[in-house]
Amino acid sequence: MSSIKILGTGCANCKATQKLVEDVIQAKGVQAQVEKVEDIASIMKYGVMSTPGVVIDGKVVHAGGVPNRGQVESWFGA
Repeated sequence: MSSIKILGTGCANCKATQKLVEDVIQAKGVQAQVEKVEDIASIMKYGVMSTPGVVIDGKVVHAGGVPNRGQVESWFGA
């Protein structure tokens, strides 16, 4: 099971990114645990300076702005 973290303080872009990631993993039948990380210090530990950020299994795959659906699908083997 993949561990996915959505890094962001709760802004609209962060919420949109979380929904998009959840929609894609559901559509693809991916087993994953999605966690929202809103603590600035925790976000900074990943080196993400602009949110939203997405971390999959400890690796930052996206930072800054809402990713498009194609990008998100590629993270899970489009």
